[in-house]
Amino acid sequence: MIKAKTGTAKAKPYRIRESARAKHVSIRVSHLGEVEVVIPAGFDRRQIPEIIKNRQDWIAKTTQRIVAERQAIPTSASQQLPEQLNLQALPEQWQLRYEPTPELYVTANQPASKSAQAEQLVLRGAVNQPLLCQRMLEQWLKRKAEIHLIPWLRQTSQEITLPFSQVAIRGQKTLWASCSSRSNISLNYKLLFLPPPLVRYVLIHELCHTVHLNHSQRFWGLVAQKEPDYRQLDAELNKAWIYIPAWVEHGL
Repeated sequence: MIKAKTGTAKAKPYRIRESARAKHVSIRVSHLGEVEVVIPAGFDRRQIPEIIKNRQDWIAKTTQRIVAERQAIPTSASQQLPEQLNLQALPEQWQLRYEPTPELYVTANQPASKSAQAEQLVLRGAVNQPLLCQRMLEQWLKRKAEIHLIPWLRQTSQEITLPFSQVAIRGQKTLWASCSSRSNISLNYKLLFLPPPLVRYVLIHELCHTVHLNHSQRFWGLVAQKEPDYRQLDAELNKAWIYIPAWVEHGL
């Protein structure tokens, strides 16, 4: 079981997550600038404030770097309806068209495309309501992920001979994927925006967790056996949020 708790490190908030995988305390700063302290099961939480204090300089520098990187990306994309979807994982390009109608809801349709370069997705209805459009696009993306990512996981599982139990598609905010103690894997539909090599690495990473539910040396040894270039791919994955459209992360 993973529990989350919120605390404060001076003016910077952080949350605590207890993980059965963890062997040591680790501090992470997500691509959204959120600080998370991951602790092993049974760890004395009274020690956490001192740990945070000792790592305060690193937390501040890392947060500043992430903020600077995000500021370099135009923010207007999160303030208007998207015009296209670049699903690199598939790969597919979708042009979006919005058709207002009297309905109080939004639907998504895929008419036959006349373009060889891009498919069309038409949103109809109350398209003057950005939140409704966002929810419809998220539903559409989750369905695309079910159609493409789940078979991809099954194929990869067979290729590297690491079975899993069940798979689900979700929209996690800070995780690309996860694996439970029962070998159930959750995949983030946002993986659709990533280049194929990074998606495949995420699949291999989670499949290796069906054997080692931690990040021990034996786990990384298994990952290296299944994907020799894992170090480079893991480093690229740490910055893969740049592929995710701003409206997906922050809303319209």
